[in-house]
Amino acid sequence: MTIEHGEFAGLRVLVTGGSRGLGEATARRFAAAGATVVTASRTAPPEDLPATFIPADLRSEEGAAELGRRVVDSVGGIDVLVNNAGAATGPMPTLERSDASWLADLEMNLLSAVRLDRALVPGMLERGSGVVVHVSSIASHLPQPAEASYAASKAALNAYSRELAMSVGEHGVRVVCVLPGFVVTEGAAKHLQQMADSQGIGIDDVKQQIVDHLKLPMGRPGEPEDVAEMIAFLASARARWLTGAQFRVDGGIIPTI
Repeated sequence: MTIEHGEFAGLRVLVTGGSRGLGEATARRFAAAGATVVTASRTAPPEDLPATFIPADLRSEEGAAELGRRVVDSVGGIDVLVNNAGAATGPMPTLERSDASWLADLEMNLLSAVRLDRALVPGMLERGSGVVVHVSSIASHLPQPAEASYAASKAALNAYSRELAMSVGEHGVRVVCVLPGFVVTEGAAKHLQQMADSQGIGIDDVKQQIVDHLKLPMGRPGEPEDVAEMIAFLASARARWLTGAQFRVDGGIIPTI
C-alpha cells in the first residue's frame, strides 16, 4: 500500500492498547504519515515504535482521568483518539459467568472508552474538530460460544458510539466504530500456538480450522495492518462525511445487509 507521508502532519493521535497487535500497527501507520503519536497501555511498546509512551491502566475511572491529564500535559490535546484498549475475561458458560466477570469486561471494553472520551473529547469540541475511533469487534454481531460478556460489552460500545456521534457531530467531531474479525495479532498467535500444541498439529492448521469454522470468504485471517489501514482512512479527511457508523474489517465473515 502507498502511504502519503505528510497526510497526518500536525495531528496529534492517541492510541490506547498501543504496545502490540492492532494498537501497535495503528500507531506505526499514523506515525508513517507524519502524525505525532502517543500510545498508552499497561506494558511498554517496542523500543522502535515512533511514539511517546504513557503507562496507563484504563480499568478504573482514576486511570483514564490520569491518562487524559498526562496526554494534555504532553502534547496539549488530541486530534484523533483511537480507543483500542480491550480485553476478554476468557471463555465461560454463560449461566456460570459471575458478576465480577461481566463487570470486568464492561470496565475494559466499554467504560475505558467512555471515560477517556469524557477526558479528551471536550477539547475537540472546543477546537471544532476531531475524530474518535472505537475499536469494537464482530463479536458484537456474531457472539461466540461462552464469550457472552465480551460480545455484550462490545455491542454496548457500538451503541454508545452511535449516540456520541449524534451528540458531537454539529461541533465538527466525528465518531466511528471499527469491527475487526479474525485477526492474527501477537496475543492471538500465542493462543493459536497453544491450541496447536494441544491438538498436536501446526499453527497453520489451527488457523485453517478457524477460517473453515467461520466460513471466511477470503479464506485467510486478517493482519493487524488491515485494521490499521481502515482506522487511518476513517481518521483522514477522505472520510470527512462518515460518522455514527460501524465498519467491519472481517474478510466477509458477516454478510453485508
